[in-house]
Amino acid sequence: MSTDRIKLIECPRDAMQGFHHEIPTTTKIEYINALLKVGFDVLDCGSFVSPKAVPMLADTEDVLNGLDLKNIDTKLLVIVANERGAEQAAAFKQINYIGYPFSISEQFQRRNTNHGIIESIETLKNILNISSSENKEVVVYLSMGFGNPYSDEWSTKLAIDWCIRLAALGVKTISLSDTIGVANAEDITTIFLACQKQLPDVELGAHFHTRPDNYLQNIAAAYKAGCRRFDSAMRGYGGCPFASDKLTGNLPTEALLSYIRHIGEPMQIKTSEFDIAYLMAGRIFI
Repeated sequence: MSTDRIKLIECPRDAMQGFHHEIPTTTKIEYINALLKVGFDVLDCGSFVSPKAVPMLADTEDVLNGLDLKNIDTKLLVIVANERGAEQAAAFKQINYIGYPFSISEQFQRRNTNHGIIESIETLKNILNISSSENKEVVVYLSMGFGNPYSDEWSTKLAIDWCIRLAALGVKTISLSDTIGVANAEDITTIFLACQKQLPDVELGAHFHTRPDNYLQNIAAAYKAGCRRFDSAMRGYGGCPFASDKLTGNLPTEALLSYIRHIGEPMQIKTSEFDIAYLMAGRIFI
């Protein structure tokens, strides 16, 4: 399901979760409050997962309680890995979206959530029920959506088939994720065009981990194939800790905004507030 306007999802959670230095809770609150003023559609701002798995985000509850949401239109998203996390997230009125990483790679799914694909389908069904009961929307991140470094089968057809299967479960938003930065324009075009055609009622997004030399071609391929929902992170911080290429990080928000301006699409971004948050990101992620 494509819309006329591009949706911008800023991902400080993805930037922070694997960062090598501790970020104080007060700093996170200050940074996310700054991002809230920019005008993004959604902030992927934290996660309710095991503190042992992601210690950097163990303070998500404190961060949420410290946010100033007065006169703010930006919606909040958090990531969960199981039903317990979904129940925690659903208890927060501030949260609008609950994200769940579902991988088409059996090995990566086990690394990410300690469960295989079959178990994860059941987990997702339960998360959908929990979210629905509390009026939250579920966003499924199709991890390894454009290839994987393991021995698991991968093809564009497999990625498309999984999107169809997820939609059949009742998933309304699917963010196709290039977890390790291997996507190319041809595969992006093939997957998005097919999914747009076969799943007209599903909102499809792009969550690209990229190198500096290919993010513009990936953005362009997804946009031209009908994608209007893009995840990004200021300065390109973050990415997958399993990526072997140290140049692979999140899609830089500034590059995405530059492309949108280039093609003449309207945006609701407040430039002065963006600049403040951008400078803050440079101080935090050093």
